[in-house]
Amino acid sequence: MAHTLARRNPALESHSNFGTMISQHGQEDRRVSTGSVPNTARSSPVERPAAVGRAQSVAALPTANGEVELPPGWEKRLTNTGRVFYINHTRRLTQWYPPTPEQMQLAVRNSPRPLSVALTSSPQQPTSPPPSSSPLSPSSSSYVKPTITSPAGNGRANGRPETSGTENLGDLPPKWEMRITGNGKAFFIDHNTKSTQWEDPRLLKKKQTAAAVVPYSRNYKIKYESFRNQLSHKKPENLPRMFEIPVRRNHIFEDSHRATMTCKNRDHLKARLWVKFEGEVGLDYGGVSREWFFLLSHEMFNPYYGLFEYAASDNYTLQINPDSGQCNEYHLQYFKFVGRILAMAIYHQRLIDGYFIRPMYKLLLEKKLVLGDMESVDTEFYNSVKYILDNDPEPLCLYFTASREFLGQVEEVELKPGGDSIEVVENNKREYIRLLMKWRFADRISKQMEQIKKGFNDVFPLKMLQVFDERELEYLLCGISEIDVKDWKKNSISTNGYTNESPPVVWFWKAVENFDNEMKARLLQFVTGTSRVPMNGFAELQGSNGPQKFCIKKLGEPTSLPRSHTCFNRIDLPPYKSYHELKEKLRLAIENCEGFEGVD
Repeated sequence: MAHTLARRNPALESHSNFGTMISQHGQEDRRVSTGSVPNTARSSPVERPAAVGRAQSVAALPTANGEVELPPGWEKRLTNTGRVFYINHTRRLTQWYPPTPEQMQLAVRNSPRPLSVALTSSPQQPTSPPPSSSPLSPSSSSYVKPTITSPAGNGRANGRPETSGTENLGDLPPKWEMRITGNGKAFFIDHNTKSTQWEDPRLLKKKQTAAAVVPYSRNYKIKYESFRNQLSHKKPENLPRMFEIPVRRNHIFEDSHRATMTCKNRDHLKARLWVKFEGEVGLDYGGVSREWFFLLSHEMFNPYYGLFEYAASDNYTLQINPDSGQCNEYHLQYFKFVGRILAMAIYHQRLIDGYFIRPMYKLLLEKKLVLGDMESVDTEFYNSVKYILDNDPEPLCLYFTASREFLGQVEEVELKPGGDSIEVVENNKREYIRLLMKWRFADRISKQMEQIKKGFNDVFPLKMLQVFDERELEYLLCGISEIDVKDWKKNSISTNGYTNESPPVVWFWKAVENFDNEMKARLLQFVTGTSRVPMNGFAELQGSNGPQKFCIKKLGEPTSLPRSHTCFNRIDLPPYKSYHELKEKLRLAIENCEGFEGVD
């Protein structure tokens, strides 16, 4: 199966794309796509702030040892060539120069300072700051150890913290803690997983109880919320901060198999994924792992490995290759790996690029196969079976057997013991059709499907998915293939001087509407890391910190190409002068992008 991502165009190597780290002395570190950028824009690895013009002469105050004292949320690092650059973790940006005084003041002002602990389940537990990787947590460098108070204590100037009427919910779960930000808003710390969140875990627990009452609701959102709550409830304690997956792009299948299948503690697969492509300098805030699932799914379904095949010559949905053992002696181990990857994609809310036949989703959900399931898989086969059902089969001289072709040889397989001597007649034709479907979709691939299920259960119980039907499971894994531009546009925002009426924004959507579906999918993959849309459309598009709308930001010179931040679903669109110029630059950016380096 061909990749939808284009390789880098050597003719454009002098250009830079969104997030590209380019030295003033040459190309030190390259990232994402290619695109023309003037030299003045090359002072920043990711984004050039408005104050860059004077930043070179204004530096942060040095400490006694000569090092720059960085404000909360900032970090100093080195490139592969030893050049210093600075990371602003709060805004997910990098730059070559130290933070300016304005940036330092902004960092200190925006850093939430915990004032008190209003509620805690275990006051004897040592308090610790929320992890710096959490989007809601204050930086560790600005952490102030809070004063532990009783629920009636003075958490704010008016005598009580703002707890939104949660005082009567009882104690927090074990090792949970509530703190108050500088503006009086409560947030909650889970010391089990070293994570923070705005929502009260006691309310989440009540939601789980309520959701259990309607596990088979036809409302997908209710099903999905119930499922996510169950996963959250079953999250193991003492998970590592991340699960690292080092891979080479040209060996992504083998390296991914090695990383995930040699994991001794299967619970670690539930930790935050940290994908590292060899030779690429980057921090995975979500965009890299999304691309990893996208590219890995291409390889898993590649006919080279012999694991899957197309259902029919005119149908490009995938089914398990019943003869996979003849193609690869390790095929069962690989199918278990496929099961783990599919489960990890669902658990981490990522999408794969590939669609299975409907019966496969039903087999995963342990649902009964019906005749209508055949129609979408093999129309010719379906019509033949439908004819038998609607007519007298005796003139056809059929027996309880099925034809199987392998390596150019056709052999007959009995559908039941002694089937080669049992003729199909009016009284037994329904049994014949049932056994034929069972053989066609289940019996031939029973060993492979068993391994996929085992791999699934290594991550979370497969039975948890039975709340969904087969179509919803497909959406859960693959998203929506047909891209609705109206929905995309409706769930987007324009920033940094752009509005929905700004000419470049209007031209952008005009260009998208004129793209064919493949180009739309490639644009979506360029900006978000995947070509698929979540089940409920663009309103549920995920960023590094949860749901995040597609964003068009005014940034860059008209001579440069658009750039993308996949972790934040954002495209930086320069103020082009015409529709044709915008469309051409957008096309070049999409067709010449690959790789993750820098902070994204």
